[in-house]
Amino acid sequence: MLIIFGGLPGSGKTTIVRALAKRLGAVHLRIDTIEQSVRDSGMLRSEVGPAGYLVGYALAEDNLTLGNTVVADSVNSLTITRDAWLSVAARAGARAVEIEIVCSDKVEHRRRVETRASDIPGLINPSWEKVVTRDYDDWGQRPIVIDSAVLNVDQAVAELISELGPAQIGDRIFDARL
Repeated sequence: MLIIFGGLPGSGKTTIVRALAKRLGAVHLRIDTIEQSVRDSGMLRSEVGPAGYLVGYALAEDNLTLGNTVVADSVNSLTITRDAWLSVAARAGARAVEIEIVCSDKVEHRRRVETRASDIPGLINPSWEKVVTRDYDDWGQRPIVIDSAVLNVDQAVAELISELGPAQIGDRIFDARL
């Protein structure tokens, strides 16, 4: 299964992704980590552009073809990137689930953006202005939506496990009733 996350910086996405990946024993692919590693290589002549996503797609497909569950963690703000993740799952013959993390409390969202420290050496978090002016395509009816202003991490993971339903994930079966 490919679990495709998206959401603005500071929405709580990576915190929820990490907890879900740990619970599922899944591979966690974080585009921020990939992009910063590309920057750190010193090989760039300009911005990272789509390189981080392209590496993420390849790693996801490799892991899916091995039978691993993959949790993709990225802003995923454009329809083209969302469609590309879905294509990865299709090529690997894996189920795909899309999840958007939002923070409906704008004051809380801004506080998170302005006060969080980066956990990736060298990565500079975006300002609140960059977060709110970012191009962000509407997801339509496709994703499961989790509001991190309403649910804490444990509640969000429980809700996601429930939404995913009883599913064979790796060698384990997860059920919302557990």
